[in-house]
Amino acid sequence: MEPVVGIRFQKLGKLYHFSVGTLEDIQAGDHVVVETKRGNQLGQVIAFVEPEKVFQRRNLRPVTRKANPRDLVLRQVWQDKELSALITCREKAHQLGVKDVKFVKAEYSFDGTWLTFYYATENKKLRLNNLQNALTRSFRTRVELQLIGPRDVAKYLGGHGACSGPRCCSTFLTDFSPVSIRMAKAQGISLNPQEITGMCGRLRCCLVYEYEQYVEAKKNLPKVGKRIDTPQGPGKVRDVRALRDSILVELEETGEYVEIFREQMEPLEELEALQKKAEAGCAKHEGGGCDCGAKTQSPSEMPSEE
Repeated sequence: MEPVVGIRFQKLGKLYHFSVGTLEDIQAGDHVVVETKRGNQLGQVIAFVEPEKVFQRRNLRPVTRKANPRDLVLRQVWQDKELSALITCREKAHQLGVKDVKFVKAEYSFDGTWLTFYYATENKKLRLNNLQNALTRSFRTRVELQLIGPRDVAKYLGGHGACSGPRCCSTFLTDFSPVSIRMAKAQGISLNPQEITGMCGRLRCCLVYEYEQYVEAKKNLPKVGKRIDTPQGPGKVRDVRALRDSILVELEETGEYVEIFREQMEPLEELEALQKKAEAGCAKHEGGGCDCGAKTQSPSEMPSEE
């Protein structure tokens, strides 16, 4: 079975699988040329992948060859033209009266034979055929218009997030994980849109980072509103501090708030339920004759072995 490599075409792009083919001296970090649906592309080998873990390993395209210095220089030359191409695209769109669309990025293939424009829009009925034809005549190369979502727009534009640091999507995220309101609730984060929404207008990607740790930490802690027994007396849980393995309890007698750690608490409601069940005795035999042990029997009442 031929070795499989994961190749990335952009700095923070997805990983695509290719077979090594006839190349024997390929290593992680090498730049290679491969054939894709968008023509020849230049990418970097990130890592070797076990063939068993690749879903469609039988249809993998082989690596064409290792990139030479000329390929790397050629890619840089075309990358330097991408900003000018993006400006031209916006001008053409304005001339043709194209509205409700935002062109974010232009990207050339490493040899300039393919030019892709990434755009965002909420108009599902938007048609850009005339613009694509105009751009093809202007650049005299194959032009593709690729629709992207709000998260990808933020990724391409860069900038800083609400934490004042560089956006995660522009620094290290290579793929977007699903994010839900449930993750914010589990971490006790305010559901105010300003608190949980990123610069892209979607839920922040960072809500995923500690979600599993919070879920695991809360498994052995009581929920808010539950009555428990503490060294200071019974009380109700008002807040759960999962990462501290503790809860904030309002004492019933004094109304004081105290922090109680897991080893100090006892489930009061469960203990009271067990006590009532023990006091009620056995309900299996209405006429008596109980032998299930629910009622405490004296030595004289216990049956003899004879």
